Amino acid sequence: KLTSMGFYSPRVFLRHIFSSQEAGVWPIWMEDETGRLDQTVVGNKDFSVTFLPVHLTVSPAAERLRYILGDDEETMPTPTLFTEMDTLQQEGDELEWKESARWVKFEEKVEEGGERWSKPHVSTLSLHSLFELRTCLQTGTVLLDLEGYSLPQIVDDIIERQIEEGLIGPELRDKISFVLLRKHRHQTKKPIHRSLADLGKSGSGFFILCSLLFQLKNKFMKKIPRDAEASNVLVGEVDFLEKPFVAFVRLSQATTLGGLTEVPVPTRFLFVLLGPLGKAKSYNEIGRAIATLMVDDLFSDVAYKARDREDLIAGIDEFLDEVIVLPPGEWDPKIRIEPPKKIPSSVFNLNELGQMNGTAGGGGPLGEELAYTGRFCGGLFLDIKRKLPWYPSDFYEGFHIQSISAVLFIYLGCITNAITFGGLLGDATDNYQVHLANFMSTFLGTALAGTVFCLFSGQPLIILSSTGPILIFEKLLYEFSKNNGIDYMELRLWIGIHSCVQCLFLVAMDASYIIKYMTRFTEEGFSSLISFIFISDAIKKMVGSFKYYPINTDFKPDYVTAYKCECLAPDTSKSILGIEHVTSEMLNITALDWTQLSKKECVKYGGSLVGKSCKYVPDLALMSFILFFGTYTMTVTLKKFKFSRYFPTKLRKLISDFSIFMSIMTFVGLDMLIGLQTPKLIVPTEFKPTRADRGWFVMPFGKNPWWVYLASFVPALLVTILIFMDQQISAVIVNRKENKLKKGCGYHLDLIWVGFLMAACSFMGLPWYVAATVISIAHIDSLKMESESSAPGEQPQFLGVREQRLTGILVFVLTGVSIFLAPILQFIPMPVLYGVFLYMGVASLSGIQFWDRIKLIMMPAKHQPDFSYLRHVPLRRVHLFTLLQIVCLAVLWILKSTFLAIIFPVMILGLMVIRKMLDMVFSQHDLAWLDDILPEKEKKKKEDEKKNTKKEKKKGKGGNDSEDVSVLVA
Repeated sequence: KLTSMGFYSPRVFLRHIFSSQEAGVWPIWMEDETGRLDQTVVGNKDFSVTFLPVHLTVSPAAERLRYILGDDEETMPTPTLFTEMDTLQQEGDELEWKESARWVKFEEKVEEGGERWSKPHVSTLSLHSLFELRTCLQTGTVLLDLEGYSLPQIVDDIIERQIEEGLIGPELRDKISFVLLRKHRHQTKKPIHRSLADLGKSGSGFFILCSLLFQLKNKFMKKIPRDAEASNVLVGEVDFLEKPFVAFVRLSQATTLGGLTEVPVPTRFLFVLLGPLGKAKSYNEIGRAIATLMVDDLFSDVAYKARDREDLIAGIDEFLDEVIVLPPGEWDPKIRIEPPKKIPSSVFNLNELGQMNGTAGGGGPLGEELAYTGRFCGGLFLDIKRKLPWYPSDFYEGFHIQSISAVLFIYLGCITNAITFGGLLGDATDNYQVHLANFMSTFLGTALAGTVFCLFSGQPLIILSSTGPILIFEKLLYEFSKNNGIDYMELRLWIGIHSCVQCLFLVAMDASYIIKYMTRFTEEGFSSLISFIFISDAIKKMVGSFKYYPINTDFKPDYVTAYKCECLAPDTSKSILGIEHVTSEMLNITALDWTQLSKKECVKYGGSLVGKSCKYVPDLALMSFILFFGTYTMTVTLKKFKFSRYFPTKLRKLISDFSIFMSIMTFVGLDMLIGLQTPKLIVPTEFKPTRADRGWFVMPFGKNPWWVYLASFVPALLVTILIFMDQQISAVIVNRKENKLKKGCGYHLDLIWVGFLMAACSFMGLPWYVAATVISIAHIDSLKMESESSAPGEQPQFLGVREQRLTGILVFVLTGVSIFLAPILQFIPMPVLYGVFLYMGVASLSGIQFWDRIKLIMMPAKHQPDFSYLRHVPLRRVHLFTLLQIVCLAVLWILKSTFLAIIFPVMILGLMVIRKMLDMVFSQHDLAWLDDILPEKEKKKKEDEKKNTKKEKKKGKGGNDSEDVSVLVA
């Protein structure tokens, strides 16, 4: 009817209607008795119009498929299909079916020599073959849900149906049956096997057994999912047919049909095409077309759920709607297209038509974990209720070889972090918490806090550790106490108690609800700052070794004789004067051979070092740099090794999982082989308090005035904000939807345990611990799971993270018993651990959109990656958003390095305020792609949609005096 009205497509018809409406009129077509359509025009005010928007953009085929597939998300997904295409070939005087191609996701052809498979590639089909396939399904036999138990029986049923429908004569029954039951030779098989017809005869059990045993040994099975089913395509030309013999069969139950398939996968679908001589290439292309369709996500669903022939035709029509045609003169069909790294889903494209008002690039709806309950401890009870059913699986799911590499990686990261921040904390507090020569308190605190948190927290993947903001606060607090004559440890204890109570209050009031307002803008600013702190600390430590072991840049090889260092004996008469107790060792100093003493012995006995080379330490600085940069480089290289082309998949994955451990062992071995005295890991060997004037526990009373106990509430408030922001932002980053966590999270449960541990550590004089963003991200990264069986050419699919408590517990238990591992750990050079530190900082930046957008600034537009937000947001707006984030990060970094660092928690809150102000600079559309929409904006949008819907309903019910006309566009 549209064609008779002069419109060649529904879009042109709708464009005409809307342009007329803008002019103030509506066109109406009235059909007379003869079927002729006449157009009339009426005004807008004369009648009301009702539209069904879902029909405006969905084709009839897509609408039919939507009805077939349904929208029920609880239906079981259809199995993966392995498709094999066999072509009929003449081998001597006999006919046989020879495997020519196979599909799991992408096509693999048998090369012309017949000795090997081609590389997996995207199937390129001729448009003509798709139309011919459509014709074949329209005119051929379609048997859906056929009861089949053997190939001879299925072939008999197909031929019987063809005879009933008058497609072939009865005289062709035996000839067609004879051809279809010829022997099958697969690419992996060298000898020709007996025909499938013979397998049904007596005495053929041996051959069936041999065939099945060969299938089971096929290594290709590793590429196919366990629940997969097969689709067999048989195409060929014969001399006794005048027109094509076509049949499409779907069995009611998947059945193993002997050696029909090269792998032991039960067959569900069978497509047969036999035709007259002279069109072998055409038949082969039709076979490739149906095979490609069968591995298409959308068409395979249609094939499983089709009720009749028309449903299959609709599936082909929908496939044709998505087909892209390449001009023959501009592209060589012989070129094989490499499989893409990311494959779009056809089902999503179909459903996308009805989701035009969905969210853009921002996050989805916020989960119930951050819902405001309005009840006392309501969020905490929900967290416990959510996590309790998963508690047993949190332990037994940790028994996996991947957990071993994760434990080793995070353990080395934790002890490096403990030593680094422990040393800085000892400097900042005059060894009240950590002694530079005894890191036992740091190891003990890390083990205690981490083990308890991993056992009982809501998100055990989070790793607790000392952090930079905590260190800054401790330093400022110690200086304040020292300058005002206040006992530092007692004041710190009361701050910890107050902060614990404040954390409990926040948990009781569901205060974690405000985390909803921390969008990607705030998360990326915070995580980038922590990553840069890790990177800068690693580089600072490495540069510091150059100062401790300086390089003689003025060294001249020709004057090597001028470089020497001698130890001169001290003036004994002057050195002994003023010493009350003269030991026999001092009296025998003159008997020493000073020229044979080492540098340390010379200084110990009061000698003097004289010479140009005394202050230089050859080779150590350069060797330290080699260990540092080598560890980082090797770790990055081995981590990416699973994407290389060398070695089998399992070995590549194993090397990638143990990349950190292998890198450390390699460079520890290199250090031992060279034998230079590089700085080594300091491991405590005795268990004692950090200072002689303090015990194991801090007493709450007796050293400070009573008002200090109350006044400590104010600095405790700053600590609470710091702990809250640091902990919850790290938790938000760990719980991102990109990580595909399935067991839920527990923001309230995490915070209450951090508060308890803070009070406990304060009583014991141990450092305070909070979520370490970088180490937690590294923990997540080390436990990521990918699909074990991926189709040839398909990238392994990210399945999620191995959610369990075992790795975290083992990491902190190992940290606690590190004192007993001192003989082993003392061989690890510190530059190697600095390299691990650097890798953690750099690795945590990967996957951050902010970092990707920074790199876009330096790229010409034609070389920029195809990011989704670049398609929807103008490039200048993207750069403006990125520059604002860079400025905020720079301000945070500058303030962190000054005395204003104590207000670091307020700075993080400032990021949230700045994000709120960005609503005045950027549209909600741009922010939806570059960031996340704030909750109230999302809520307001939904309320506006509801109001508009109610207004439209009232308009429709209100009615006019004129007659209502309903226009349905289908």
